[in-house]
Amino acid sequence: MVPEQWSTAFEQRQKAWLRHRAPDLYASLLSWWAHHGRRDVPWRLLPGGRQPGPDDVLPTYPVWVAEVMLQQTRLAVALPFWRRWLDRFPDLASLAAASRQDVLHAWQGLGYYARAQRLHGVATQLAAAKRQLPADRAGLERLSGLGRTTAASIAATVGNSADPILDGNVRRLLARLLAFPAPPRQATALFWTMVELLLNGRRARDFNQALMDLGALVCRPRAPLCRCCPWQRHCHACAKGIQQQLPVRPTPTPIPRFVVGVGVVLDRQGKVLIGQREPDGLLGGLWEFVGGTQEPGETMAATVVRALWQNVGLAVAVGPELLRFDHAYTHRRLSFVVYLCRPVAGDARPVVNQQVVWVWPHDLHRYPFSAAHIRIIQALRERSGQT
Repeated sequence: MVPEQWSTAFEQRQKAWLRHRAPDLYASLLSWWAHHGRRDVPWRLLPGGRQPGPDDVLPTYPVWVAEVMLQQTRLAVALPFWRRWLDRFPDLASLAAASRQDVLHAWQGLGYYARAQRLHGVATQLAAAKRQLPADRAGLERLSGLGRTTAASIAATVGNSADPILDGNVRRLLARLLAFPAPPRQATALFWTMVELLLNGRRARDFNQALMDLGALVCRPRAPLCRCCPWQRHCHACAKGIQQQLPVRPTPTPIPRFVVGVGVVLDRQGKVLIGQREPDGLLGGLWEFVGGTQEPGETMAATVVRALWQNVGLAVAVGPELLRFDHAYTHRRLSFVVYLCRPVAGDARPVVNQQVVWVWPHDLHRYPFSAAHIRIIQALRERSGQT
């Protein structure tokens, strides 16, 4: 079976149905969450690890950091980064006092580095104005990098406010619950109405987390565990046997693929050349080995020679291949081919980078690199016999 067509009449029927079923859906979800939910998330607990009561208020800073980390990262991946971050920057003042490089280094490996820079920027701005983090949704939405869902999640977690969320998990849950016949992002306003009907002005701390847990643990993107779902008997997609087909996905945009040649340049002393990216843009402020995109008809060795000359004014001799690997970003796919090189003419200088430096390989860990370039560092260490 397929979903019926999306229309105004369809919307009105679904709203009426959800308004009628909301109390039962709300109660059954929280009952399920009490037994099966992720109730040990540290930023959702009081000091000493106690569950907060309805009137308890949690500190904003740890929740803010966690929610920004979770914007494009799963909980299991973000949690160890959050712990290390709080050890290094335990409060807003310590984050504001940190250098950008220290912040990027603490974020290294988590990806989407603009998130770290926004955290740091907000901290420095608030510290300069001698203000604290807001705890209400409206105030949080005025901070850089926070949309309605993230601001609502922070506000509800901190103060148990009546602010629903609408993240990817919740969109998927509602799309299946209602057998929604179009991509959810085409009906964002309607989906916000749906979560508001479900919450109905009640405190949202536990409810929001329960929604996210149900989506992450049961109503998964693939192979949903419908037999374990507290909403199974209400779910229109499950009743029609079309849960695997939902949510409807928009027509995918082709993702471009590029081949990148990278030169790991070692001088006579054994130092290696690295450059720091400009602060704005993709991977802003991170360090990297110098490279460039292969042009049509160009050999990989020629790409490396051209990139090093254009980017740092250094002529090199290309040596053996160190490694090759693929790496995916959100909107593009890169294939890296990495060579060991030695300089033959010129003095390295920043042309497209903030700065370039020669460092000992054993000191590379002091600099924040992206995940792709961390792989290059590991290959260099393995080649030189370092662990």
